[in-house]
Amino acid sequence: MEFLEIPVFDDDFFKMMFRFFINFTFLTLIIRFIYYPMAKRKDYVFTYYLISAIVFFLCFTLKKYELDIGMALGLFAIFGIIRYRTDAIPIKEMTYLFVVIGVSVINSLANKKMSYAEIVGANALVIFVLIVIERYWALKQEESKSIVYENIENIKPENYPLLKQDLEDRTGLSINKVTIGNIDFLKDTAEVTIFYFRAN
Repeated sequence: MEFLEIPVFDDDFFKMMFRFFINFTFLTLIIRFIYYPMAKRKDYVFTYYLISAIVFFLCFTLKKYELDIGMALGLFAIFGIIRYRTDAIPIKEMTYLFVVIGVSVINSLANKKMSYAEIVGANALVIFVLIVIERYWALKQEESKSIVYENIENIKPENYPLLKQDLEDRTGLSINKVTIGNIDFLKDTAEVTIFYFRAN
């Protein structure tokens, strides 16, 4: 049955919904249980879910036109270079954006030559790699802060342990190293930069 030359229903609806369920399940594992516990960024969680859903339905719809692999990769590249003009996206968040788009493209464009076992296996391998890198191989990220320090006696090289301990007590951070910047003897202050590992 057709309405305005468009079929009201066909069997691809069930295929689309089943594929979307698979896609959403694996995306939830990636976004909610791997990315979010590490980054704690709710704004990117929203972005990843919405972009992956749109990419999935767009690719599934365009698949009706029997796109070749070149067109599929072209679509992937277009979405992969998305830039938000208001804020620069950190490299890790861009990588996760690339991952969720890639997973959605795989799940939507897979054809009869690819079994569901292969689709699930590909998704599972992506998740396995993410878990291994995030939890076991990823190096700790060192961050820094500049502080105006008033106890100028502690900036002497021989008092470095006292300086480090004082800054740790005041900031509550486990400091790796401290560097001394500009010194103002008139105000008895100095600019110091502390380096520490970001807590996950």
